[in-house]
Order: sequence, then structure tokens, then C-alpha cells
Amino acid sequence: MTTLPEKSLQISSKINQPLILVDGSSYLFRAYHVPYLQALSTASGQSTGAITGVLNMLGSLKKDYPNGNIIAIFDAKGKTFRNDMYPEYKANRPPMPDDLRTQIAPLHDIISAMGLPLLVIPGVEADDVIGTLAKQADELGIETVISTGDKDMAQLVTPHVRLINTMTDVEMDVAGVSEKFGVRPDQIIDYLALMGDKVDNIPGVVKCGPKTAVKWLAEHGTLDEVIANADKVKGKIGENLRDALAQLPLSYQLATIKCDVELAQTAAELAPNEPDTDALRLLYQEFELKRLLAGLDKGSSGEQTTSTSKVKAKVSVAESMGIEVATVEVAESEYDIIFDKEVFTNWLDKLKTSDAFAFDTETTSINYMKAELVGLSFAVEVGKAAYVPLTHDYVGAPEQLDRDWVLAQLKPLLESTSIKKVGQNLKYDANVLSHYDIKLQGVAFDTMIESYCYNSVATRHNMDALALKYLDYKTVHFEDIAGKGAKQLTFNQIEIEKAGQYAAEDADITLRLHQAIFPALEQLPEQLSVYNDIEIPLMPVLAQMEQTGVLIDCDILDQQSQSIGQRLDELEIEAHNIAGKSFNLSSPKQLQQILFEELKIPVIKKTPKGAPSTAEEVLQELALDYPLPKVILENRGLSKLKSTYTDKLPLMVSPKTGRVHTSYHQAVTATGRLSSTDPNLQNIPIRSEQGRKIRRAFIAPKDHKIVAIDYSQIELRIMAHLSNDKGLVTAFSEGKDVHRATAAEIFAVELDEVTTDQRRSAKAINFGLIYGMSAFGLAKQLNIGRHQAQEYQDKYFERYPGVLTYMEETRQQASEQGFVETLYGRRLYLPDINAKNGLRKKAAERAAINAPMQGTAADIIKKAMLAVAAWLSEQNDDRIKMTMQVHDELIFEIHQDIVEETTAKLVELMNNAVELSVPLIAEAGIGDNWEEAH
Repeated sequence: MTTLPEKSLQISSKINQPLILVDGSSYLFRAYHVPYLQALSTASGQSTGAITGVLNMLGSLKKDYPNGNIIAIFDAKGKTFRNDMYPEYKANRPPMPDDLRTQIAPLHDIISAMGLPLLVIPGVEADDVIGTLAKQADELGIETVISTGDKDMAQLVTPHVRLINTMTDVEMDVAGVSEKFGVRPDQIIDYLALMGDKVDNIPGVVKCGPKTAVKWLAEHGTLDEVIANADKVKGKIGENLRDALAQLPLSYQLATIKCDVELAQTAAELAPNEPDTDALRLLYQEFELKRLLAGLDKGSSGEQTTSTSKVKAKVSVAESMGIEVATVEVAESEYDIIFDKEVFTNWLDKLKTSDAFAFDTETTSINYMKAELVGLSFAVEVGKAAYVPLTHDYVGAPEQLDRDWVLAQLKPLLESTSIKKVGQNLKYDANVLSHYDIKLQGVAFDTMIESYCYNSVATRHNMDALALKYLDYKTVHFEDIAGKGAKQLTFNQIEIEKAGQYAAEDADITLRLHQAIFPALEQLPEQLSVYNDIEIPLMPVLAQMEQTGVLIDCDILDQQSQSIGQRLDELEIEAHNIAGKSFNLSSPKQLQQILFEELKIPVIKKTPKGAPSTAEEVLQELALDYPLPKVILENRGLSKLKSTYTDKLPLMVSPKTGRVHTSYHQAVTATGRLSSTDPNLQNIPIRSEQGRKIRRAFIAPKDHKIVAIDYSQIELRIMAHLSNDKGLVTAFSEGKDVHRATAAEIFAVELDEVTTDQRRSAKAINFGLIYGMSAFGLAKQLNIGRHQAQEYQDKYFERYPGVLTYMEETRQQASEQGFVETLYGRRLYLPDINAKNGLRKKAAERAAINAPMQGTAADIIKKAMLAVAAWLSEQNDDRIKMTMQVHDELIFEIHQDIVEETTAKLVELMNNAVELSVPLIAEAGIGDNWEEAH
């Protein structure tokens, strides 16, 4: 009997063990740019978002390939052989951000401690190491998966080598490459060489895009043949091809992944080691990777898994990039689906005798005005919940309880103020129930609001995100049972067995979330007060405003749409004339080419991928000196107004009410301000003529007036109170014009000599500096020199020294404890306040100054709404309706017979909503439309 060498045995055993090659550098950069990962950091300010994203991705790969041999490959520091070939290679790439650079070494340490082979080879790129290992494995017949988001890797695909983009869950084999790119894997290098790469600064054929490259390769097969037939290509693109002939061989070399890198071990020899759990524990503790640490203590090396009850759902890698998921033990759940009156009555008795129960509606739409009730779910204790289907109407749906009968039984319970309800975004459920003559009361606990008041920036506040964060639990998503896109089912079309498990889980998880979050909230008395005294009482007020809606004049909007359309046509012609050619004004790529390549306008900022930025703030700066950016800005502004408001608002009028009904959101902004969607009332511009015209379309009904009441200079007044600055407090207490007084001081003139322009500049200074604006920012805003702006800033703080003291103390407080607070206890966390990235730290410091003012202003307007709502309830007069809240403004519809006295009372209520050391001043306007009243 012949004994095979040990190495041969190893290779033979690995043929059935897939090789997983992880493009670590690719995922590191992609994870860094995920917005909600960027906020992750330790208490000391060490960023951990990219670390978290890559480790989550590795965990998912371990789960998807449990017997796979995972190898992580990263780029080394310094230049590579391609820089020797072409010094301009990747010259356009911006330097690596500091807060990303500081995450690389810890990530490498963690991967090594996990026992995974880690390769960082100087002089070549990670792509070349991956190519070398993939080729070695392919020759041995080892199935290989390259985990990457890099299109260049498509050249490595063979019958034994495939790609997987772990952030999108998309796999690509030989056929997949041809389908995606239009060329075979063996033509990818030719394809890349023809197109070039602006990010990597690889020269190609000018104006040769994917379609042209595919066409040429389909006709000629290879780059060499394309070059040989270059004389036959007609037109401008043919000239471009012939101009590029000398550099195409270089482009081919630069795009070619090197597959013969010298490595200490081959693909067949590299193998994982046992995890070093002691090292991992120390690293997870140091970088505050709590869920990974919890998973380690339960016996895993940190890979992430999901928990389930009766319904299982796979965590997609894209989701795991956003929020860590850890193993957690969850009791087996018992979910009932109720078809029988007796069973329903038994559940009803449980609900009536409970101290609090979780409750949720299932409907046909997320739009509360269109939604029809399909079913309801309840939970009275953890792990036990029920779903009552009512109107599922797919073919073969079983008979269900009568909706009217069920709602009649539930109405006294749902309207009871003594039996407490627990829910997730119960304002939506209240709006839906209002269509069935049920006024939801006894709302005591809303997990969305609990989470928001506990920490507004810790996570998003939808149920799926909260379950992951606070329960380490992966819920079933609606798309899992309904599908996606145009073919997505509405809830009434979903099989009751699936729908029942999903709906009952909603109620069960809501109850679990309440039991997890509320005790933590109770440990913070000030934030608990915000929850109990502001946010929860505000929910029915907002619900009533949403149900009331606003009246609009569609004819006015139609006329404005036509006018804007004409102006957009004029702007397009003007832009084409300036550019000297036609182009798509909405295309950032075409705009980049026109501005920076053809008009030679200087690049002042680049995107994360290294391309010249055409963001709004960039165009605003360029518009000071160049005409085309100014035209583009006007075009963008008008296009947005047209698509968002003048075209869209008439389509949003409810056929039931003849009004437009927005949705107010309490748990979106970090500072406590309300936001609104469908339509977004907060973003209608007020400074532009077109924005004001839109407000004219918000009209009063017959015999009524629109009344708009706005707090005057509320944030400056809040600053006066918080800073206790003598100058500010005195000015407001004596009713002086603060902007005029500031102008007199800064410009060294008498009070009565202050000009309109000087007052306008002083206003910008007053508001800019209290928001933490630097002298540089002030110089840009006022269009003055940096030195002069610094003089203005110095004079401002000489006049108001208390403001400077307050700002310095607030920054210090934020740095020490990681948060600031509003006057009424709302806590505003600042994850980046000690970040190593200077830009993010500066932004957090500005937010530390700004947030207490904005947050306090938000609290004040909410308190004013509560005071107004209480008074309106006492009056019980249908002639008075509160219809909108926009920033520091409340808008009403009031009958013309009582408009004067009612307005005076509302102003009084708003003036006295809170007590500050300076007077609050609410100013009212009355008109036939919102613009007239403003």
C-alpha cells in the first residue's frame, strides 16, 4: 500500500473545502462610508464603524460557508509595482482619512486573533494576492469564492472561481460576468483598458464607455485586434481611439491583476488556527464591541448569528453591515391566530384584566389616510401573542371574524384611559382606528418614543432596528412575507398563516422592547420627564392635526408649475450656451466634465471616490465667480420645487377629505424637532419668491382665515437664558432690536445710524456665532476678508462675554460626558465629540453649542402645542383648528367671526408656554393663505 505525502493529503482534503478570499481593503473602505457605521466609536473617541462592518461581513461569510477556508487580504502601505510603471497611478485618490487609518491595525489584530490567515504583501495590491491564490486554487480544482465589490476581479472568474458581493448578496459566475458586463471574463482586462478608470487614474480611450467597449470587443474579440483595426473606426470616437493607441498597452498592464506573487504559503497550505479567545476578549473590550464580546462569552469567536422564535429569517449581509447581530436566547413563542368568537372573547378578557398590553394594526397601506384595517395583534406577556385576521381576501382565504363585530367588542377597551396600551408608533394606529370611529386612548408606552427619548442617536427607531439593538433579535421583515417592488403583496393578500406569525411577532417584540428600554429610561429622570410630559401627550395632538389636514388651491400650483417649467427651459438653454454644447443638467458626471475638464473651473472638493464634487455647497462657492454653477443652482432649486411641491401636492389631495395630510415624525431628528413627510412641510423655502408662491396655495376654507403664529428670535432668546449674558438679557428684556444693537457695537456707529445692510450683517453674526461658526465661515457668509471677520467675532464676544463663556463650558461638558442637554432635560448625545478625525470632532463641537438651543426651541414649540391643544379641547369649537407645525411656527384655520380674539388668546398661550429669563414673543399674521399670514 502506497502512503501519500502529508502535503498531498492536505491538498486532497481541501478540494472539497471551498477557499474564501476576502478583499479586506475593499470592504474596509465601503464600511467606512456607511453613514450609520460612521457614528460608531468608543467612549474615548476611537472610531469603530469600519471595524464593525468588516467583522460583521466576516461573520456572515463564516455562517454562509461553515467549512470554508477564509483568508483575509489587505493592501500594504506604500507604493506598488504599478506606480513604478506609471507614477500617476491612483494619483487622484484623496489621502486616507485619519479615523479610518486608526482602525486598520485593530482590525488586523482582531482577524489574526480569530485565527484567520491574514495577508498583507508589500509592493503589490490585495487584488494581486487574491489573483495569485485564486489561480493556485483553480489549478488544483478547489472551488474558490472571492468576496469583493471590485469589478476588476471579474477577470479572475473561471468555472472554479466565482465572485460574491457580500454587501449586496450578489454572486457572479462565468455566465454572470457576461450578463453584467457584456463580455467574457477573459475579455475583462481588454474592457477595462479601453474604458480606463478615473478613480485609479488609468488612461483609456476618451469617451469610450461600457457600450462602446463591449461593441468593439464583440466585433474584434481582443484589445490587440481592436488596436489593429483602429483605422476602420469612424467619427470622433475613432479619433479618440487612434489618439490612445500609444497608451493602451500600458492601460492593459495596469488593469491586469498579477497572478504570480511570491507568497510564503500557497492556497493549499494556508489554513485557519484556533481562535485566541483571551486576545479577542481584550480587543473586544478595548474597542467596545459589546455584542461580539457577548458572543465570545457564549462560546463563539465572535461571528454573528440571529435569534428566532417560530419564524426564521436570514440576516442579509447588507443589513449586518449596519447593525451588529449577536446570539441571544429567546423563549419559544406561542402565537395564536384567532378565527373563533369564543377564543377571541377569551383573549379580550385577558386584555381587559391586564395592566398593559401590546397592540398593533395590520393594514393595506403605510399611508394612514388610505389604509384599511386587515387585522389586529395583541400580546399580554412575553412570548404569547395573538393575531385576529379580519379582511384577508386572497383566493381560498378561510372565513374570518366580522370586522365590525370585532371592532365593536374592542372599542370600549381601546378607548379606555385606564387600561394602558403599549405599541410601536401608535400614532399611526390611532389614525387608522379613527376611520372606524375609535379614538385610541390610554397610550402610555410607545417603544419608538421610549428609544428616542432614551438616546436619539443610538439607532434608528423602527422596530426592526430596535429589536436588533436592544434584544439582539432579528425580526421577520415585511418583505420576507410580501415580496418586493411592483409585485409586493398588500397585507390582505398574504396567507393568514404567514401574516399571523408576522403580526403576532410584532406585538410580542413590542412588549419585549418596552420591558427592555423603559426601565433604562426610568433611570434618567429628566429624559423620563421629556417622555411623559412632552412626547407622549403630543402624540394625539399630532394625530389630530394629521387627520385635519390642510386645504390647497390646485389651480395656483398648476399655474406655478407651468411658470417654473418655462423658466427651467430658459435655464437649460442658458447653460448650454455657456458650456458651448448640450448636456444633461441633472447628470453629475456630465456636469463634472463640463465644469472641470472643458471650462477648466478649479476643483475645490472631491467625492470620497476622488471625483470632482458638484455638491450644492461646492456650486454655491463656484457661483461667486463663474456663471454656469449659478445657473445650475437655480435649475436644481426650481426642479426640486416643481417635482416635490407644485407637481406633487395636487396629487396628494385625499379624495375622502379634499385635503392634503402630512405625517409628523417625533423620532427622526437628533435635537427633538419635528419632521414631516408626504408632503415635507418643513422644507418649503421662505426666502425665495417661488417658495413663497407655494405657500399662497395653502388656503383658508370658506369664511375662515389662516393664522400663522411664529416665535420671534427664539434661539437667540434661548441663548440669552442659557448663557445669562447681561447684554443679551437686557436687550431682550427691554424690547430692543438685538440685531441693531449688535450692529451698532460691531460697526462702531450710533444706534439710530445703523443701516439696513449693517443690521443684516449683524443678524448673520448673531446667529452664526451662537451656532459655533468660525471666523472663516463668517467671512464666507458675509463675503468679507478673514481678518475682518475675526475682528467682528472679537467685538461680538467683547459685547456678549457670557455667550463665549457658555460656549466654552458647553464644549467642555460635552467632551467630558458625551452629551449636552436642553433646558427641559432632553439629552443630546454626541458620539464624535472626542473623535480622532478633526473634521468630525469640530462638527460635534458645533453641534454641542447648537443642539441645546435647537432642542430647547423644539421643546418650547411642543409645550406650546400642548397648551394650545388643551385650550382648544376646553373650547370644543369646530371653528378653530390647528393644522400645521413648521419649525417655530403654528398655523391655524379660524372662522372670520372669531379670528381677532382667538388669535390674541393663542398668542398669549404661546407667550406663556414656558418661563425664561427673557420674554418669549410670538408674532401673529392673518390672511386668506399661508403666505399672507406669514
